[in-house]
Amino acid sequence: MLRTLSIRDFVIVDSIELDFAPGFSVFTGETGAGKSILIDALALALGGRGDGSMVREGAAKTDITAEFSTHDAVDDWLDAHEFTAEEGGVLLRRVIDNAGRSKAFINGISATAAQLRELGEMLVDIHGQHAHQSLLKTDAQRLLLDSQAGLVDDARSVAAAYKTWRALAKQREEFEANAKNVLLERERLEWQVNELEKLAVKPGEWSEISNEHSRLSHAASLMEGAQEALSAISESESPMLSQLSALTLKLSKLADIDAGLKPVLEALEPATIQLQEAVYSLNDYLGRVELDPERLHTVEARLDAIHSTARKFRVQPEDLPQEFQTLSAQLRQIADASDLDAMREQEEKLKADYIAAAQTLSKARAKAAKALSEAVTAAMQELSMAGGRFEVALNAGEPAAYGLEQVEFLVAGHAGTTPRSLAKVASGGELARISLAISVITSTATTTPTLIFDEVDSGIGGAVAEVVGRLLKRLGQDRQVLCVTHLPQVASQANQHFQVSKRNVEGKTLSSIDSLDAKARVEEIARMLGGLEITATTRKHARELLAS
Repeated sequence: MLRTLSIRDFVIVDSIELDFAPGFSVFTGETGAGKSILIDALALALGGRGDGSMVREGAAKTDITAEFSTHDAVDDWLDAHEFTAEEGGVLLRRVIDNAGRSKAFINGISATAAQLRELGEMLVDIHGQHAHQSLLKTDAQRLLLDSQAGLVDDARSVAAAYKTWRALAKQREEFEANAKNVLLERERLEWQVNELEKLAVKPGEWSEISNEHSRLSHAASLMEGAQEALSAISESESPMLSQLSALTLKLSKLADIDAGLKPVLEALEPATIQLQEAVYSLNDYLGRVELDPERLHTVEARLDAIHSTARKFRVQPEDLPQEFQTLSAQLRQIADASDLDAMREQEEKLKADYIAAAQTLSKARAKAAKALSEAVTAAMQELSMAGGRFEVALNAGEPAAYGLEQVEFLVAGHAGTTPRSLAKVASGGELARISLAISVITSTATTTPTLIFDEVDSGIGGAVAEVVGRLLKRLGQDRQVLCVTHLPQVASQANQHFQVSKRNVEGKTLSSIDSLDAKARVEEIARMLGGLEITATTRKHARELLAS
């Protein structure tokens, strides 16, 4: 669960430190006070998108840190990715400067935003205030069903099988429509591959042979220069080595008289050793370097052949080995494609593999659709939609990447009516209640320890709001639930209550958050009930709500 959240210089927040408890917690406050900013900040720490506009005006950077307790899956992930695990917890941190540059950390170790997202999905599940709008989209409905049933990986496998099948089908169709051009292309590739195969340029050969050519073509100059250096150091009438040895011997005697010369002597002794090493190296080099006109001719011929071929193929000489690999792969591919019967046979096999995987997915979806339909229908009765019914329809369609059926959410708002498409029949309030029911049910099925609801109770009021509060509190018995709400009936059910407010500091608007005690909760619930003017009646009503 989420233990602490630290926010620095984020939008209109200067500095906030929050401690969280298990169970059901709510955030309330005036419109525009910054309630949803908290969710946005946490989402950023969990790897969400961010830019320089999120940095509070006048600040250099925003810094958000969230500490969570862990569970086995998180511990395994941390070990697998070599992030040192904190004792019983994990620390996520995100820093974004006002130029938009972002840094991410897990337990103080540099990480990527993608790693934060991957880890965050195991820690927090966020239900946004516009979730009900996405329910009107077919793709969102299908993804929700697959996620609820644990079929996301199966759906990805079906999509991959479909993509492979259709790619080969398209290739076969193109070949049938353009067989003559394919044959010409195959002949061209065969000629190119054959020429490169004869030349047989090895990786790195161009660099090696260029160096050898340079050495062979300058062999005389190299030998002359090395011999001249050797003579100057040790073989001339007055070689450097002899002069330095004599000088060192003389200074050695003088140093016995005056110790002030010892540093000079110490500096010259290594020079003598280095000169002697140079003599050994020069002798060794001269023993290896020789004039070889025949080898030079061979190397020059090889260089010319490689260079000419590279110009013909319009690549750099060092890229010829990779060009050979690329053209060979293209030739193999087109050769395989030229066998139309084999291609058709392979296409049928890939289609059969796709159909088998899609049919297995369809069976699993049918089972999950029945369970989700029953669960949401039951929740609708609690949410003042007595007699209403929710149904997940699986409509058969043409084979597609998502499978053999379209997923469609249907709803009947009253008893005795036929369920129809959610997008066509649900009113705003009904849609909000159905969305909330689905959110609660899908959250029950997940193992994510922290659930966040960002004004998902929008469009709900009256007695239904009290039911919503009880649903969220019940959910908070098994996991941590955080909820941004504007409903006093929901807020009164919380175990922990935070109030978000705005204040003006030196002409700038800042957001602050306070954890409310029992007395302060009465005042806040009363404000939510009666507006800015709090009366004895609204306080009494607030106490009644909190007592219930």
